[in-house]
Amino acid sequence: MAGLSVDNVLALRQSILQRNNALKDVSSAAAGAPGMAGEAQGADFVKALKGAINEVNTLQSAAGDAATAFERGETADIAAVMLAKQQASIGFETTLQVRNKLLSAYKDIMSMPV
Repeated sequence: MAGLSVDNVLALRQSILQRNNALKDVSSAAAGAPGMAGEAQGADFVKALKGAINEVNTLQSAAGDAATAFERGETADIAAVMLAKQQASIGFETTLQVRNKLLSAYKDIMSMPV
């Protein structure tokens, strides 16, 4: 079971920590730069959103490819397939929740009295 070795788990943990730090950096940069133009912040948000959606798409494609390879008998590492499926699932659920929050914020803004 090469897919579930200690090194692979540690590498996955390190990847998660790097992504978390990157999100903190983006969050602190957005909070610390109130003097920036609104268009630049909007462009950064759109860029970050597109990047996140592309990453979720990549995760889902990789999970599908891993499942297909397992079904064909090209690999016997079910743990790696299940891990890829869970990563894709979590990414999709996160994207869905972000979409729901954005829609909720939009509805709140649109219902504000002028």
